[in-house]
Amino acid sequence: MDSSHFSTLINDFKPGIFGALNEKKEQLLRAGKTVYNLSVGTPDFQPAPHVMKAMQDACGKAENYKYSLADLPELLEAVQYRYEKRFGVHVATDEIMSVYGSQEAMAHIGLVFCDPGDVILVPDPGYPMFEMSGIMAKADVQYYTIEEKNGYLPDLDSIPEETLERTKYMMVSYPLNPVCVCAPDEFYEKLIAFAKEHDIIIIHDNAYSDIIFTEKPGRSFLSFEGAKDVGVEFYSLSKSYNLTGARISFVVGNKDVISRFRLLRSQIDYGIFYPVQYAAIAALTGPDDFIEEQRQQYAARCRALCGGLRRIGWNVPDSQGTMFVWAKIPQGYESSADFCMKLMEKTGVIVTPGSAFGKGGEGYVRMALVVDEKMIEEIIRVLDESGIFCQ
Repeated sequence: MDSSHFSTLINDFKPGIFGALNEKKEQLLRAGKTVYNLSVGTPDFQPAPHVMKAMQDACGKAENYKYSLADLPELLEAVQYRYEKRFGVHVATDEIMSVYGSQEAMAHIGLVFCDPGDVILVPDPGYPMFEMSGIMAKADVQYYTIEEKNGYLPDLDSIPEETLERTKYMMVSYPLNPVCVCAPDEFYEKLIAFAKEHDIIIIHDNAYSDIIFTEKPGRSFLSFEGAKDVGVEFYSLSKSYNLTGARISFVVGNKDVISRFRLLRSQIDYGIFYPVQYAAIAALTGPDDFIEEQRQQYAARCRALCGGLRRIGWNVPDSQGTMFVWAKIPQGYESSADFCMKLMEKTGVIVTPGSAFGKGGEGYVRMALVVDEKMIEEIIRVLDESGIFCQ
């Protein structure tokens, strides 16, 4: 069939650089080359044993295979417990709903707010799914630039008034994938006042609050006064608990937003599989010493990778948070994609071009902290011996 049989939306999707990187990777593997994949943010840590056991036990009960239709009361209580314990935030049960992973929920939440032509604001560079939330709703996606010179924080005062008048919601996330920085408390205070002034909903993606390398622990957007008045937060179990395949996250915050989003999802979804709900309950209420141990291992990997790269001539700053590192490409390369392809050809090391995260990401690459320190040492050696930073 030709493209006329399909929607404009799907015809506009392109495989882009990821397809080219994957093709090159397969070529290297077929040639017997060693490949070091730092491009995909999938944790290499295992879920905690008590979480896996809860899933296994629930899978052994036939009644858990029917439609769930709603969140278990124990699940909502578990989210309440976690937010109180971890963030010092009380949330009511009507301020919580489960979703089939933050990725899927972001793709649909724009339908709750936007009619065609309404504006949403997303960061550039930023996680690609942020803009997809607007694209799916046929909204007008506008980008707010975040730059290294400003600490990768948005200049809220620079957003044109005519844009703000049409804006329904603004996507925000710190620590932010891909640029790996945290935001100070005063930023959130200003953001909430900004949202109230312009009648804008804030949607905060809180995927990495447990993977932070600065002295201050990660916080929830909802821990700031007035946050529930203006928005909601995505809270995922994928990265903190290594439950990426289970697809379980939560939207927490403004009860009116939760109510409307739940109504939308009732039209397209039959609820989270019960064994996944029981695994989430175990994760949220059980012992979580492993989360801190895991954070320390990510921090050690960050120091090993960034410090090792600086030692061999690539000036890569330490990440402040997330499971990634963000770095300017060395001089002498035409683009992020050009550097990534040549890096893979010479060394077998795969990283993600910053251009995959928006125009503002050009000139940078993202590396995932998904291999242990011993492997990082090997990667540093391979990069050093390749001479790629000596051109």
